[in-house]
Amino acid sequence: MAEITIIGSGFGGLTTVRALRRRGVSDPITVISPRPELHYLPSSIWIPSGGRRRADLTVDLGAFFARHRVRHVAASVTGLADGGRTVLTDAGEYRNDHLVIASGARFLRKLPGIEHAIVPCDGLSAAEAVDTRLRGLDGGTVAIGFATNPAEQGAMRGGPMFEYLFILDELLRRQGRRDRFRLVFFSPAERPGARLGARAVDGLLAEMARREIETRLGHKLVRFEENRVVTEDGAIDADMILFMPGLTGPVWLGATDLPLSPGGMVVADAACRVPDRPNVWVVGDVGSHPGPDWLPKQGHQADLHAEAVAANVAAVLKGAAPTTRFKAELICIVDALTTGMLVYRSETRNLVLPRSRLFHWLKLAFETWYLRAYR
Repeated sequence: MAEITIIGSGFGGLTTVRALRRRGVSDPITVISPRPELHYLPSSIWIPSGGRRRADLTVDLGAFFARHRVRHVAASVTGLADGGRTVLTDAGEYRNDHLVIASGARFLRKLPGIEHAIVPCDGLSAAEAVDTRLRGLDGGTVAIGFATNPAEQGAMRGGPMFEYLFILDELLRRQGRRDRFRLVFFSPAERPGARLGARAVDGLLAEMARREIETRLGHKLVRFEENRVVTEDGAIDADMILFMPGLTGPVWLGATDLPLSPGGMVVADAACRVPDRPNVWVVGDVGSHPGPDWLPKQGHQADLHAEAVAANVAAVLKGAAPTTRFKAELICIVDALTTGMLVYRSETRNLVLPRSRLFHWLKLAFETWYLRAYR
């Protein structure tokens, strides 16, 4: 029997488990991650409005692992050895015949003063911090923005920041105190959200204008201060700063000999294989995969990577060639608390549907459907 080891218990890692078992792979699977939990971060945008609590978005994976005959190792990875055949952790070493790296990425925190900003996708605690800080403000300026990894332009998570922007605007209006707040959206990009397509960017900027949200775009960020965002074009005074930095690979990649992209991600091909590393596979935003310039890295795209990896691992175990290529697809609902805008992008189509209550309810329904497999 082949030993299959998966690093990470996020979207990509868990979908890999499900897809392998669905394809009839009965070989032992070990998942290595710090805790046997899934934190469903896409819905953390609703924590400040009271629509979700930590308990709603935290899933104990014990039952899921038992159903799928998975051994979970609660540990942090520190490196690899033997060309990936051994995973080094703070709890020991683990051998494998197939290694799936689905550990997720980490945020670049090189901008001076970034400790003064809340990074919403840092976890559920960050979303709770947004809630606490907003409740403590009687008025003032909230500055919200994002940036990318300059060495890997696709290494970003901009969508949630648009959602926080619109959700906080809507929440403050519901509370009858929007007139006491100034909302400012900032980004080094002149047209933030370009991966969604030109029509989507036009729609997002028009929505900001309609909601009287100020924009400061196209200027390099210099630093954060306790109550200011400093750009090359001047400063934005702010009582609360929400900022999503660009992404890079986890620290432990530096202790390996894996090929890395300029942005610090693991290089992978269209079959999610690491070049010259037999049976080493990459899923999600820890990887640098080939594709169009709008190719996302996480969420739905991580699931698509995982499906391809499962098909290829199953093929190799049967003595066949791993020929399945991952599908490039972007599906995004930019939520605004009661409505949402749908964006779809593939190799041949780019569809943008205007705000509707239907898309907000679809986002809620997707959460329920997605988490059902893990509860």
